[in-house]
Amino acid sequence: MTEILRLTELTIYPRQQPEKRLVNRVNLSLARGKTTCIVGESGSGKSLTALSIMRLLSPQLQMQGELMFNGHSLNGLREADMQHIRGRQIGMIFQEPMTSLNPVLTVGFQIGEPLHTHLGLKGQALRDKVAALLTQVGIDPQRANSYPDELSGGQRQRVMIAMSIACEPALLIADEPTTALDVTVQAQVLRLLDELKTRMDMAMLFITHDFGVVADIADEVVVMFRGEVVESGSVEAVLNHPQHPYTRALLACVPDAEGRKQLQPMTYDWLTPA
Repeated sequence: MTEILRLTELTIYPRQQPEKRLVNRVNLSLARGKTTCIVGESGSGKSLTALSIMRLLSPQLQMQGELMFNGHSLNGLREADMQHIRGRQIGMIFQEPMTSLNPVLTVGFQIGEPLHTHLGLKGQALRDKVAALLTQVGIDPQRANSYPDELSGGQRQRVMIAMSIACEPALLIADEPTTALDVTVQAQVLRLLDELKTRMDMAMLFITHDFGVVADIADEVVVMFRGEVVESGSVEAVLNHPQHPYTRALLACVPDAEGRKQLQPMTYDWLTPA
């Protein structure tokens, strides 16, 4: 397997409060053609980890550690150089497509923007590629002239996917892309992402708090709690033989299909010595 991304001792903290670690010494690697899921509850540092890869952290935050992508460091890159990587080599599906999409621009324009910026497409060639991408994600190409508020939640999420894969990036980061979707649309989006990953031989970093999603798509799993990785391994090992009390507590919150399992409320008793 070809390693495409490695995070070494990634640490993120407010510039004015260096003792307050929002992400603390995270180590992570991704291989081409594989899906790694970061799972954990809200506030565990999942999205901050993803944004650090894209170098999109707030100016109020300081990052330490090493980010290696395709064998090259991202740490010291100028913003102009990083702009050539975002969208072209690393794509990202952000949370909440309604707030991520520009409401005053058509979805066709927004999908075409990275194609024009990174690949120089314009005119009919650009329109044809946008139409092909919309078809690829299951949307009528005629909807290219629609605005985000004219689309359903599932369609907006598919537009975000089309934007993120437009330039066929080597790495796709998906930050909870199915959270706001109903179960049927969620299954369709997950299937689409898995098909695209296989077809394009991408590495995919999928952020979620849903172990059901993890079981469906993950090759590797990273469990985060309070900014730290508490457990990692293959999806089979983590789901079937969890080692950390937090992982076991998360799994205890997942219902089984037959309804025979008694759900356990999330507790943190294991944090305090008996």
